[in-house]
Amino acid sequence: MSQSEAQTKRRARRTQIGRVTSAKMQETIVVEVERLVRHPRYDKYVRRRTKLYAHNANNEAREGDTVEVMATRPLSKLKRWRLVRIVGRPQSA
Repeated sequence: MSQSEAQTKRRARRTQIGRVTSAKMQETIVVEVERLVRHPRYDKYVRRRTKLYAHNANNEAREGDTVEVMATRPLSKLKRWRLVRIVGRPQSA
């Protein structure tokens, strides 16, 4: 199997869309991803949040941006995601 065939057979990596909560580190952003989970007893939907540390190579994402991140190999102790694109920026007043 050639290298090009191996690349086409690889599964699509996991992506998440979330909001940047911190961009104070060098080449790293903290992305908060929110999801709704049904409570098992009360059947009410509860918001749950996850903090993802993502690689921001060119320091292009800023705090408040909505971004798409993709799972990647471990880049550091906490970083397992990388920035794919900036989906939107907050409206300045």
